[in-house]
Amino acid sequence: MRSLLSFAVLYSAKVFSRLFYRHRVEWVHDIDPQQDPWQGYRVCIILNHTSLFEFLWAGSPPARFLWQIARHGVLPVAEVTIRRPLTGKFFQLIAQNVVSISRERDHTWQQVLASIDDSQALVILAPEGRMMRRDGLDKKGKPMTVRGGIADILLAVPEGRLLVAYSTGLHHVQAPGDRWPRLFQQIWLRLESIDIAPYRERLLAETGNRGFKHALVADLERRRDLYCYPDGKIPPRAARRRSSDTRKDESSSAGYEEASSEEAGDGQASKAAPKAPQ
Repeated sequence: MRSLLSFAVLYSAKVFSRLFYRHRVEWVHDIDPQQDPWQGYRVCIILNHTSLFEFLWAGSPPARFLWQIARHGVLPVAEVTIRRPLTGKFFQLIAQNVVSISRERDHTWQQVLASIDDSQALVILAPEGRMMRRDGLDKKGKPMTVRGGIADILLAVPEGRLLVAYSTGLHHVQAPGDRWPRLFQQIWLRLESIDIAPYRERLLAETGNRGFKHALVADLERRRDLYCYPDGKIPPRAARRRSSDTRKDESSSAGYEEASSEEAGDGQASKAAPKAPQ
């Protein structure tokens, strides 16, 4: 019953998103038409967390992926979000297992890690852990960084795939502090599929156990800075790194990942990152 209710909420969000927003979806690497791009995921992360309206991304994947979230999804949500009267109720309904976390390494985070024991569990999270404001910083005026908790998850998941969703930002829809969302906007999502085991082993071989978390955080931030800001409007911290990162060919990261797939179902697919929309 819980799964059906979660799927109904997710599918309603999908219908709302498709009705009122124009979706642009693309994979950042070449795709394999022989594989289903929406199967085999154990972890899904959203980078460039800019708005609570990121539920609009439910309009991008096919219904079968939403059903997986409804049946097996593990969704860590900050306590401050869960306490919101309407937003909190909504987030409590969109996955099979919604865990309220304190953003500290305490028993609430251990609940998330314990939920991964299910071999079919799909963990969905925004590893930056807080939202970017209009100035490119978080609400405390600090640069947006990836938190180290994602390392715990990738160490706990033995195999499967990691879906990285690169949001190009939703401030034009609803930024933190805005009262109402703006309808009929284009929203743009880039996707990357990574085989977890080779990716993890590559970083462990390069840095060892003690350096794994730092290396993973640095790599995810590099990918975010490369794929989330196609229009060149890079937040302060990313801007300082971009000059060196852009000299690296995008294929430099492909040595330890298998790019999957063609976008099936809804949205548009692309084999290369196109120019920013006008």
